[in-house]
Amino acid sequence: MAKLSTDDLLDAFKEMTLLELSDFVKQFEEVFDVKAAAPVAAVAAVPGGAAPAEEAAVQDEFDVILEGAGDKKIQVIKEVRALTSLGLKEAKDLVDSAPKPLLEKVNKEAADKAKEALEKAGASVTVK
Repeated sequence: MAKLSTDDLLDAFKEMTLLELSDFVKQFEEVFDVKAAAPVAAVAAVPGGAAPAEEAAVQDEFDVILEGAGDKKIQVIKEVRALTSLGLKEAKDLVDSAPKPLLEKVNKEAADKAKEALEKAGASVTVK
């Protein structure tokens, strides 16, 4: 098997959808028994019902949910692309299908920055 260069791998990743890349990262973590250093922004449904003990703990991970694009849809799509590194089509589809989770399990500072940027662009956003 031919060895792929870093550039070849990056080009392959650029062609993947966000869900495909998320699946790759999960498989990579399982095969090599490692954990990714930075969270991957997944556009998946939030798992239901946390245990009461978890709810009592101080919340340190937040989800940024895009509720609607408002009147300035193009600016919102640009912000979504900047925040998630999604391609144009994927970002447009995410904005069109709002309400959708945009960022999951990010720290308070990142969630606040994302909310501020999206609201400045004209979107309605919820942080949970």
